[in-house]
Amino acid sequence: MTDAGCKNFVLVHGTSHGGWCWVRVAERLRAKGHRVFTPTLTGLGERSHLMSPDINLDTHIADVVNVITWEGLQDVVLCGHSYGGWVISGIVEKIPQQIGSIVYLDAFMPEDGQRGLDTQSQGSKDAVAKAAAAGEASRPGGSAARYGLTGDDLAWVDSKLTPQPIGVSLQPIHLTGARDRVAKKTFILATGYNNPPFVASYEALKSDSSWQLFDLPCHHDVMVEMPEELAGILLAVA
Repeated sequence: MTDAGCKNFVLVHGTSHGGWCWVRVAERLRAKGHRVFTPTLTGLGERSHLMSPDINLDTHIADVVNVITWEGLQDVVLCGHSYGGWVISGIVEKIPQQIGSIVYLDAFMPEDGQRGLDTQSQGSKDAVAKAAAAGEASRPGGSAARYGLTGDDLAWVDSKLTPQPIGVSLQPIHLTGARDRVAKKTFILATGYNNPPFVASYEALKSDSSWQLFDLPCHHDVMVEMPEELAGILLAVA
């Protein structure tokens, strides 16, 4: 593929995951000649040894902004899964000129001033509160069974999940509407999971013609269950 046809994909993982979770999607995109970056956020995955009470949402936003900046990427296809929706919302505020397409993959779409804690399930809120009360920097990663995975996929993801830093849930996000100014905007809903905040965003965006909407019949870890279909959508909206 010529440089002109090569796209830059930056894929941002969600809670307790890491860059590892994108391997099936990344190999498909690379096979088509594209550049793919799957950064692992500080304190997670192979960077879990960096867990610290100082990690907050700004840390994770900077993780990915720095990859894009130091790699000199332009016209980026920026995809965030689940909690990654918070991260990509912050990234596009920092470097809007470098983002050509933004994709929320079964992900949170925060509003200005919200904290992660404001949109999390009661179970997640309780886990954050318990960790904070104990003076801990993170909450347990839990089991991938809650994502609807089974068999080898469940065993693989369970073996990789790591605790999630609680600071990312406590810091409000500052947004000025940069994501709405991105030329190409996409939301993908996993209909086998149907997390209420994600469904609410999907339904609200139906009336906004500037957004492309897709749904896939799988559980939350779309990149694990339906990598071929997800790669196809990412290529279509790039």
